[in-house]
Formats: sequence, structure tokens, C-alpha cells
Amino acid sequence: MRMTKIGSALLALTVLTGCAGMTDHQQKEVKQEAQEGLAGGAVGAAGGATIGAIAGGSAAIGAAVLGPIGIVGGLLYYDYEQSKTNSKNGQSKEK
Repeated sequence: MRMTKIGSALLALTVLTGCAGMTDHQQKEVKQEAQEGLAGGAVGAAGGATIGAIAGGSAAIGAAVLGPIGIVGGLLYYDYEQSKTNSKNGQSKEK
């Protein structure tokens, strides 16, 4: 139990200080990317639960399997949209 509390405290500290050295623009990009990933995860989990329930299996297992896949999909979509925007503006993705 004590290790769980220590781990939780370290995780919270990391999350709170992880963006401390970033500019406002960089923080905004990280926040937007996280939102896209979470939205993808929600869609994946909902789809997995639906498919699991329709197939006669467990909705929870379907959500657990497709949720992470949705997160990856959301992050890939965000990356694709960023590269499309950057190419329209004449910016290179590499810095």
C-alpha cells in the first residue's frame, strides 16, 4: 500500500512538472495531442464495447482491446493533421 502511494505521488509530480520548461505554444500542442489521443481512446472503447456486446461476448473485453487501439489511432490522426497543416504553411516538421 505504501508503494502505491509513493508511486502515485511520483506520477503526480512528473505530470505537474513535465511541461514546466516548455513555451506556451509547446504546452498547447502537447495538450491538444493528449486530447486527440483520449478522444480516439473513447471512440475505440465505445466501438469495442458495442462489437463485444453484439458478438455475444464481453463488452468490457471489447472496450479493453479496442480502447488502446483508438488511442493510437487518435494520435496518428493528430500527427497527420499537423503534418498537413505544416506543409500548407511551408514549415518543415523537423526542427
